[in-house]
Amino acid sequence: MRMSATEFRAMTQSKPSKYGNEPVWIDGIRFDSRAEGKRYCQLKLLQAAGEIAELELQPKVKLTVNGVQVCTYIGDFRYWHVHSKKRVTEDVKGIETKDFKIKAKLFRAVFGHDIVLVKS
Repeated sequence: MRMSATEFRAMTQSKPSKYGNEPVWIDGIRFDSRAEGKRYCQLKLLQAAGEIAELELQPKVKLTVNGVQVCTYIGDFRYWHVHSKKRVTEDVKGIETKDFKIKAKLFRAVFGHDIVLVKS
C-alpha cells in the first residue's frame, strides 16, 4: 500500500498542543512554551546580576505525606533568592489545571510555602 505525500505529511506532523502553546528552543534547551522560555531568559539575567543563584530547570520534588509518596511535582524552575535567603520554586502557567491546583496545595502542606505562579 502506498501513501500520498499529503498523507505522509499529515502522519509525521505533530499534533497541536492541548493548551495552544508552542515549544521554543533557547540555549539548546527545549521549553514547552514561549512564556517559559521568556521566563528562563529573565532568570538568567537575574542570576548574572547576583539576585538569584543555583538556577535549576525542571526540578522534581517528591510529595510525601505520612511516609507515603503521593506524587511527584515537576516545576519549571527552582533557585535560591539571595536577598530573602529562600529557595523558590516557580511554575509558568497560562491556565491553572485541576492537577496543578491539587499539587500546589499538597506542595504547600508538605513544604510550608507556595509555588510561585508566573502567569503567561
